[in-house]
Amino acid sequence: QVHLVESGGGVVQAGGSLKLSCSASGTIAYMNRINAMGWYRQAPGKQRELVATITRGGTTNYGDSVKGRFTISTDNAKDTVWLQMNSLKPEDTAVYICNVDHQWVTGGYWGQGTQVTVSS
Repeated sequence: QVHLVESGGGVVQAGGSLKLSCSASGTIAYMNRINAMGWYRQAPGKQRELVATITRGGTTNYGDSVKGRFTISTDNAKDTVWLQMNSLKPEDTAVYICNVDHQWVTGGYWGQGTQVTVSS
């Protein structure tokens, strides 16, 4: 099992910034089989979409709508990821959900989500 703890959501005005964090914990065996960590988001009435992911090797991938504004990073232990969100727009309003892509678990692990609201 891998457990995820998310933090950093909130309300911000358009043009502002927020930083989300997601920390993973579990047994060594499970932690060593994490392929990547990242963030997805889901707005009311919309499908869940990719925000950003980062692999164990440091390769990043961003959704088209956040490229150039959001940055994903990780610590040396590779068990925490941060999502720095700049130049936020009202359309960024959503529940942001942390994901772990895992070798042993189809679909990986999902956090409970943290609300980000951007006011115009």
